[in-house]
Amino acid sequence: MPYSLSILDKSPIADGKNAHDALRFTVKLAQRAEALGYKRYWIAEHHGAPGLASSAPEIVVSHLLAHTSRIRVGSGGVMLQHYSPFKVAESFRLLASLAPGRVDLGIGKAPGGLPLTTRALQWFHDKAKKLDFAHQFAELDAFLNQGVAADHPLAGAIALPLPPEAPQRILLGGSADSATLAAQHDWQFCYAGHFNGDEANIRRSLDAYRNITARTPLLALFAFVAGSREEAQRQVGALRIFKLQLPTGQSVNLPSPEAAAEFARQTGVVDYQLTELHPHVIAGTADDVRAELDALHERLGIEEFVIDIPITDYAQRLATVEALASVEQIAHA
Repeated sequence: MPYSLSILDKSPIADGKNAHDALRFTVKLAQRAEALGYKRYWIAEHHGAPGLASSAPEIVVSHLLAHTSRIRVGSGGVMLQHYSPFKVAESFRLLASLAPGRVDLGIGKAPGGLPLTTRALQWFHDKAKKLDFAHQFAELDAFLNQGVAADHPLAGAIALPLPPEAPQRILLGGSADSATLAAQHDWQFCYAGHFNGDEANIRRSLDAYRNITARTPLLALFAFVAGSREEAQRQVGALRIFKLQLPTGQSVNLPSPEAAAEFARQTGVVDYQLTELHPHVIAGTADDVRAELDALHERLGIEEFVIDIPITDYAQRLATVEALASVEQIAHA
C-alpha cells in the first residue's frame, strides 16, 4: 500500500450504550489501530450532541496516549473559535511533553455544535477583542513558537511547558482558502472530504497547498467495510447531511432537518434554505474500499487518508479498521 491510513473518531454512543461505553470502545479501537499499523488516531470535537462523547478531545487524547505506546494521537480538531489560543498552545505543549513525538494538534474552524452551545462556550469572551479565525490561528501559531510579536498586547506570554518535540500542527478545512492559510503558516493541511467530496474543489484545495509548500495534504473521508458490496451500501445508504443556509450567508452542515430547524431557532431565524446532501462514502468489501483508495492515491497523489467510519455499531467499526489494515502496515507496526 503506497499510502498511510489514520482514523478520525467521534466516540459515537451506540444504541443501548452510554458515554462510558463509547469512550471505552474508543480506547479499544485506538489500541487495535496501533497494533495494525495505522499512523494516527484523532478525536473530533462536538458540543451538545447526545449521540457523541467527544466534547473535550484534549482529555480523550491524554487518556489514549496513556493507553497506547506508538501511534500518533491528536485532535481532529479543536474548534479554535471557542478558546484562547494561548490555552490551546499550553494544553498541547503539555500533551507533547507527556508523549514526545506522538501528539497532533488539529484545528478546525466550525463551531462543532448548535448556537446555544456556542454561546455557552463563548459566554465570557470579550467581544471587542475577539479575533476572526485567521487572526486566532496566527496567534495560536505564534504561541506554539516563541510567542507573539513585541508590539502585541500579550507580548512576553510564553506557553509552557516546552516539550522535547513540538506537536505536529494540522489545519482541517474544506476549501482552497483554508489550504492557503495552512500553507502560509507552514502547517500541515487535512482536506475534509467527508463533508465536501466535490473532486474539483478537492483538487483546487490540494493545488493551493502544494503550490506554496510542495507538500501533499491529508484527505479525510467516510469509509465503511462490510461482507458484501450490497450490505455495505444498505448500511450507509441512509446517510445524509443537511446544509443549512442562513440569510446572513452563514452555512452549516447538520445531521437532520430537525437539527437544522433547531439551529435556525436558536439563531433567531425563520427564513432559511435547507439542502439535502448525500455525502460520498467509500463502502463495500475490503477489496472495494482499498481499490477506491488506490484510485484516489493515483489521481490526487494522496499519501495519507484519515478514515471516518459513519457507523455507530462497535463491532462494525472494529471490523472496518481491521479489514482495511494491509499486510504492509502490519509488517511495519
